[in-house]
Amino acid sequence: MKTESTDPLRPSDHVNSDGGAIIQPRLGVVGWLRWGWRQLTSMRTAIILLLVLAVAAIPGSIFPQRMADPNGVTQWQSENPDLFPVLDAMDLFDVYLSPWFSAIYLLLFISLVGCVLPRIKHHITALQARPPRTPARLKRLEDHREATREAADADAEAARSIEVAQKQLKALGYRVERYDRGRTWSVSAERGYWRETGNLVFHLALVGVLITVGIGGSFAYTGQRVVVEGQTFVNTLLDYESMNRGRFVSDEALEPYAMTLNSFDVTYEEYGSAASGQAGGFAANVSVREEGDTWDDAVRVNHPLDIAGDKIYLLGNGYAPTITVRNADDEIVFRNSVPFLPQDTNLTSLGVIKVTDGMPEQLGIAAFFYPTVAQLESGAYTSIYGDLYNPVLTLRVYEGDLGIDGGTPRSVYVLDTEELTPIVGDGSGVESIELQPGETAELPDGRGTVTFENEAPAGSTDYLDSVKRFASLQIHHDASAVWVLVFALLALAGLMIALFVPRRRMWVKATAEDGAITLEYAGLARGEDPTLAAAVDDLAAGHARLLDSAETPRK
Repeated sequence: MKTESTDPLRPSDHVNSDGGAIIQPRLGVVGWLRWGWRQLTSMRTAIILLLVLAVAAIPGSIFPQRMADPNGVTQWQSENPDLFPVLDAMDLFDVYLSPWFSAIYLLLFISLVGCVLPRIKHHITALQARPPRTPARLKRLEDHREATREAADADAEAARSIEVAQKQLKALGYRVERYDRGRTWSVSAERGYWRETGNLVFHLALVGVLITVGIGGSFAYTGQRVVVEGQTFVNTLLDYESMNRGRFVSDEALEPYAMTLNSFDVTYEEYGSAASGQAGGFAANVSVREEGDTWDDAVRVNHPLDIAGDKIYLLGNGYAPTITVRNADDEIVFRNSVPFLPQDTNLTSLGVIKVTDGMPEQLGIAAFFYPTVAQLESGAYTSIYGDLYNPVLTLRVYEGDLGIDGGTPRSVYVLDTEELTPIVGDGSGVESIELQPGETAELPDGRGTVTFENEAPAGSTDYLDSVKRFASLQIHHDASAVWVLVFALLALAGLMIALFVPRRRMWVKATAEDGAITLEYAGLARGEDPTLAAAVDDLAAGHARLLDSAETPRK
């Protein structure tokens, strides 16, 4: 039962009433929605969401992303087969396309729009408003200066001094308004609205970035292609190894052109030097054909090639040994230059060859390639240099069902040996095959032969050109990139204005007395302004000089 308050001026549920309980009104559905909207569109929530978005983007830099590095995802899967399904279910390999990242992105967009629009309306109103009336007691302000000047006609001199101050403040970029009353003349000045303008420009630019990225991503595409020396890439969907495209990218959206990898050049520090084996530069030399025109160019690290609005990036490189497999009838059942994935800086590389037809059973070959082979104390091989001084290819051969005929997609870089029978190496009783360029080895039980082809030109006396190289290319098309840059620069400019333009008010008051006038100068800052005191001093000193000058203009 509610107790009545003994104080007739307080309601019975006042906090200080005698035993009265505080009664909160019921919000209802509309009230809760209004409360939620206000929380979402507050600046505090926008800042929190911006920080959350930055944190949510961190996994995208830790884990390889399918749209940017599909080969890295495949390698990560092979190295972490148990952990990969868990992380993949959390979309950590597709961070920027995941539902949880999109949810944060959309909430941030709504929050920014909801908090910026009311501030724009308020700012426009403030721009149209007059500077505030001069306070009656300027002495109460912390930054206050006072001076007394003798005057035969105090009223006329007081009015003249405020006219001078008005012109002085206008010249300093202030908006001014006169407030005269009785024997007191004053001018109120205000400036620094660019600070809030810059703040709004910054937030609107962030919204512009979000909109541009969101809409531009629907018309953008990113594809990957591994091209071996001598091969040609044609810009069609069928020629991509992987493709991520926006929802509005049609099959006909790709510009027609072709690109042939003529050679891949790598410069290494000389063997025996302090930086031995370190690569100093990469260049994928290509020939481009577009609309009947042909020209030569190169794709380098951090120097993409621009073709028909597509940016061609160099993601990686390695060796692509040419392998030939013949069956018992000496028929070629497999011949290809197979890209091997580098495992270390000296390009010890892992490759997989899958022979699906032409043999009694399907063959799977797990191979390691060593550009400059050396043997460790354990007996294992490794590469001690990235160039082809002593190349060796080792092979382990398996027989059985590769799982391709069932229609299940299989990575060309992964060989699942659980259901296969080893016939060379891996406990088969037959030692692993070791080949140098140009050598051939017999497969067990007369199954056929495998050859490591030597691609060096005729007459070569070394192995430096014996193995082809490949370039891993990324083709990216995004017409919104220019607008993202524009909005980013606007955001930076708005932030600089918001940080360095002070928002302050200034007042100059002249009070007429008998034979003298009292001049008061005061300033007030919106927020922190360490230069305010100096600005008031400069205002007072400059005003005194103008009043003392014989050239002071009179109205």
